[in-house]
Amino acid sequence: MDSCLMVWHMKPQSRAYRFAGHKDAVTCVNFSPSGHLLASGSRDKTVRIWIPNVKGESTVFRAHTATVRSVHFCSDGQSFVTASDDKTVKVWSTHRQKFLFSLSQHINWVRCARFSPDGRLIVSASDDKTVKLWDKTSRECVHSYCEHGSFVTSVDFHPSGTCIAAAGMDNTVKVWDVRTHRLLQHYQLHSAAVNALSFHPSGNYLLTASSDSTLKILDLMEGRLLYTLHGHQGPATTVAFSRTGEYFASGGSDEQVMVWKSNFDVVDYGEVLKVHRPPAPLATSSGSLPEVDFPIPPGRGRSQESVQSQPQEPTSMPQTLTSTLEHIVGQLDVLTQTVSILEQRLTLTEDRLKQCLENQQLIMQRTPP
Repeated sequence: MDSCLMVWHMKPQSRAYRFAGHKDAVTCVNFSPSGHLLASGSRDKTVRIWIPNVKGESTVFRAHTATVRSVHFCSDGQSFVTASDDKTVKVWSTHRQKFLFSLSQHINWVRCARFSPDGRLIVSASDDKTVKLWDKTSRECVHSYCEHGSFVTSVDFHPSGTCIAAAGMDNTVKVWDVRTHRLLQHYQLHSAAVNALSFHPSGNYLLTASSDSTLKILDLMEGRLLYTLHGHQGPATTVAFSRTGEYFASGGSDEQVMVWKSNFDVVDYGEVLKVHRPPAPLATSSGSLPEVDFPIPPGRGRSQESVQSQPQEPTSMPQTLTSTLEHIVGQLDVLTQTVSILEQRLTLTEDRLKQCLENQQLIMQRTPP
């Protein structure tokens, strides 16, 4: 709200950079994939691209006619997308420093826009209660998701690119498959508007920030709430995982930026990132929808590799039977992983219980009769 950007160094005692240039509140920031550029959007209707060093030089991009709410670089860094209160989504060229084209089917403020991991699709969220999926090449709206009951505040692609998650002022988070456009998951866990969300790079977890002042970590593999985090005094307005998923950061109306260690995952990060796939069986957390399947895309995950590594023998099995068997193998693989994680959590709980008992015995020994 002070019109400035702050770039913080993760090393202790390192100086933070403070960039001034915007004429009104800064609403959004995003690093380029290389980390050499930083984009920001503002209430002053402009986008700025900064070189994040001591000088803090920036280039101004003008085309929006109202507040810019969101900015996001494409995975190749060649272009970026913005969303604005002028009801448009705009795509820009990073290095040619020019506006390319607008996407203009929303009928109210657009709060968020994101590129898909492969850069072919764009997803946008709006106060018109819709989430729209766009084809970047044809510039046409592929599909509109209309299940939200109020303004949609935030949207993002799953790292696999096969689904999207959106958060809204109706206190819900929804997950859709972008290929079939089916609603896969529905969470109603916050007691106030959900303002932001971020996928863990593994795709197994979703992080949300809400006006109820909490952050929540959702386990997408099991379709349930994993943790509720209390830290902000007032609405939590934004959240993001680091590139590796080792950390996440949150910002709030309390003027605080908090950096958290992502130690909720008991599996080694390297192993998790190797799997890198969407979850398999998904159930809703609101009870309003039946259990639904989250198909595993071909070539992703160990279950597919185990199927494809078998010797290819002549067979007359129909394609539907083959795909069904592959899907069952995938489900079994997920169940095996889930049981393994539960065993690790049980061991952790037993260790904590043992520690508590030991502490209690020490206290009793110290207490005079």
